[in-house]
Amino acid sequence: MNILLLGYGKMGKIIGEIGESRGHSIAGKINIDNREDLEKLDPNSIDVAIEFSQPEAAYENISWAIQRQIPIVVGTTGWLEKKAEVEEMTRAKKGSFFYASNFSIGVNIFFKVNEFLSKLMNETDGYQVSVEEIHHTAKKDAPSGTAITLVEGIIKNLKSKNSWNLKSEKQSSNQSVEITSKRIDPAPGTHIIKYESPIDDIEITHTAHSREGFALGAVLVAEWIPSKKGVLSMDDFLSF
Repeated sequence: MNILLLGYGKMGKIIGEIGESRGHSIAGKINIDNREDLEKLDPNSIDVAIEFSQPEAAYENISWAIQRQIPIVVGTTGWLEKKAEVEEMTRAKKGSFFYASNFSIGVNIFFKVNEFLSKLMNETDGYQVSVEEIHHTAKKDAPSGTAITLVEGIIKNLKSKNSWNLKSEKQSSNQSVEITSKRIDPAPGTHIIKYESPIDDIEITHTAHSREGFALGAVLVAEWIPSKKGVLSMDDFLSF
């Protein structure tokens, strides 16, 4: 395939390397310094776009691809206030839009373990749930998109919770899940779900050792998406 990379930072470079190692070609490498080169590209020569840029650039990049009927795989977080608009655009253009807060297969298994645990916790009292995420200092958004996905899984399944808040902010109510965000180099990503009680604690953790797992997942999705249409997610890809 010919893959367009929208965003060419650390993740974009690893994605490009993995894509080429799997026999694909890189149709373009777009970042903040050469965004004008987008208009020089022939959309018909691009099979799929992979978007790992910055929150402030994501919406424009995604719109560019959808308007040109290019399937797009998005891993940038921090822009989701416009996600509903992108989904509407995708349906109107009969395009292909895939978003995941995390492309690691292990993390997506962790999402399901988190949901299962939160369902079990409905059967007991006395536990307070919290989420902690640790990332490198270059990560701009907080909390991480992965942490938000985890807390959404908790809220969906744990009847006592209906919202979330950052620890640095005022807690809205006892029905809110508190998220702690830490920025420590060189951590590529750690997420901890903790249920605490006076008697004991229950904790599940996912720790990424490198960015390769995220990058490989994005390339695998890019190989899968060209024959698909609509608004898609890791549940579609993994058939959960």
